[in-house]
Amino acid sequence: MSTTLNESLLREASPARRETRIVVPGAPWGLYESFIDLLPEGSPIRVTYDGKDMEIMVTGPLHDDFGDLLDAFFKAVAGSLGIRYKPQSQTTWKRPEIGKGIECDRCYYLDSVKIASALAARESGSNDVKDYPNPDLAIEVDISAPEADRAGIYASMGVAEVWIFDGKSLRILRLGEDGRYHDSETSGFLPLRANQVPPWLLDEDLTDYEAWVQRIRSWAINDLKGTNLG
Repeated sequence: MSTTLNESLLREASPARRETRIVVPGAPWGLYESFIDLLPEGSPIRVTYDGKDMEIMVTGPLHDDFGDLLDAFFKAVAGSLGIRYKPQSQTTWKRPEIGKGIECDRCYYLDSVKIASALAARESGSNDVKDYPNPDLAIEVDISAPEADRAGIYASMGVAEVWIFDGKSLRILRLGEDGRYHDSETSGFLPLRANQVPPWLLDEDLTDYEAWVQRIRSWAINDLKGTNLG
């Protein structure tokens, strides 16, 4: 198969093309809260606080491109299979009750009760994250290794599933009864395997975005519909 644009970009993902991460060890909650409150809307700076350390990350074009593609992929598959969801985009989950906070690359509700709660908060005009439940699924693009305990934050929030894409492969983590994440070959929300996702991001022709989305939809209907991966 011919080299695609994303493969070329990935090969260029030398340290200069990866996310820039700075960690502030032993940071107090007040510093994290003040810092994120000062960031303008749409800032490329993402801040994570795991209860001990504060990580400041500056995203780049490659990071954001993969985030957009994973979001489109998820929506195309879920929509084609009639799986109800509500996207919550890149919400900053500032949770003082657990002393932690994170901004995912993308996140979604799939539980019907949570969807109803989030829709009610939106309809009331609330822009306060405390009025929204924690998401069911989060997507993380980590071309460079995180400096903060991002998995620990999601676990504390009770996020059932996390997808982590490193630019080459996808890991699906499922939250166990022990309160920790465990690698899973399959998603608990979509009838697919982790290794089925990267080829759509790396090997497919992305020059026609809408045609790419339509191919995903056709694949989901023809190959995934009725699949039970347990």
